[in-house]
Amino acid sequence: MAQNSSNNLVVTKATAALNQMKYEVAQELGISIPQDGYQGNMTSYENGSLGGYITKRLVTLAEQQLAGQFK
Repeated sequence: MAQNSSNNLVVTKATAALNQMKYEVAQELGISIPQDGYQGNMTSYENGSLGGYITKRLVTLAEQQLAGQFK
């Protein structure tokens, strides 16, 4: 059975950058990600905040990139 997930990276080389961003945002929010990387024991609030801020940052980066293209 084929897996249909929207969580597949379009640019697979971006994995390291996204992981780095996750740890940076977590540090800014005061959220500690376990050393083993398993986030299952984190609260929904922590995971939601982390995902929300990452999305906000990615949108900001995309807006800046698009603004540079249309000057």
